[in-house]
Amino acid sequence: MQRPCLEVADIFREHGPAWREAQRGHLSLAQLKVMSAITQCRTAALGGHVLRCEGCGTEQVSYNSCRNRHCPKCQSSAAQRWLDARQADLLPVEYYHVVFTLPAPIADIAYTNKAAVYGLLFDMAAEVLQTIAMDPKHLGARIGATLVLHTWGSALTHHPHVHGIVPGGGLAPDGTTWLACRPGFFLPVRVLSRLFRRRFLEELLRLHQAGRLKFFGEHARLVDAAEFRAWLAPLRRIEWVVYAKRPFAGPQAVLAYLSRYTHRVAISNRRLVAMDDHGVHLRWKDYRAKGRTRYKTMTLSPQEFMRRFLLHVLPGGFHRIRHYGLLANGSRRADLAKVRQALQVEPKPAAQDAVALATP
Repeated sequence: MQRPCLEVADIFREHGPAWREAQRGHLSLAQLKVMSAITQCRTAALGGHVLRCEGCGTEQVSYNSCRNRHCPKCQSSAAQRWLDARQADLLPVEYYHVVFTLPAPIADIAYTNKAAVYGLLFDMAAEVLQTIAMDPKHLGARIGATLVLHTWGSALTHHPHVHGIVPGGGLAPDGTTWLACRPGFFLPVRVLSRLFRRRFLEELLRLHQAGRLKFFGEHARLVDAAEFRAWLAPLRRIEWVVYAKRPFAGPQAVLAYLSRYTHRVAISNRRLVAMDDHGVHLRWKDYRAKGRTRYKTMTLSPQEFMRRFLLHVLPGGFHRIRHYGLLANGSRRADLAKVRQALQVEPKPAAQDAVALATP
């Protein structure tokens, strides 16, 4: 594969040292570690090994990867290992793609409360999907879901949202019958949106009451309980963006999609065009535009590029891929066996040997 002409590492190497010095005290230890890892990835700084051709004796030095989950160069192999383990989980049913997005005001406070707010985003999205699916008015079944966190928009801005990959049906309360969704229709997004808004705001208020939220700068006043309640009030009246895309074209299309989404970082090296005296030029998609005009090129100063990239560094130990319901790690094998029995399909040969890899 041809190496991109420009990489994130190149920008960090050329402009990172001076910017780090200028930002002294304003970058977290996690952000500094990401900068260091990406800069050193596949260089002599991390060591390496020599590959020798037994035929002609030609030697080639191969340097080690940093394996940081925010590094654009280190995710393809991790994604492939994860997908190999997920092969055995596929079911012969329709799969749906649902997206839950946080409104901009909450995204603003999420940046300084990443573990708490991102975790709440995961839990409320999963709870809402399972609650509405269990309602006999909609499906009346226990479902499973894989949720993937993305915190960025195409322009590298802070835009927290979760992508849900959900089988189109679930187990009936008796645990032996598979109840399928109507063809081409999962669950009503308006109902999902309203419940998601209510439950998220309820739990966000509980986090505030428990003293688990921190506020700085223009949001410092939200430490006060009355101020926080007043700040929440308008968020109860706006529409929260929850949408469902068309079902995938078969289970294998799900894996193809996951291979692009599970281990994606804020920007891939392929989207970088060039770096010159004017700044860093990168491709982005403007979702407000239509057709070919969606695809554009923007220019950011190296400092602004690094700032935006580092907005998306996750807290240490925070899992950005999580499984719920029938796909929950603790009971996945037993639940999927029940599902296959209800669907009257044989388990895949690899199902007994699939290893549940650690979720990044």
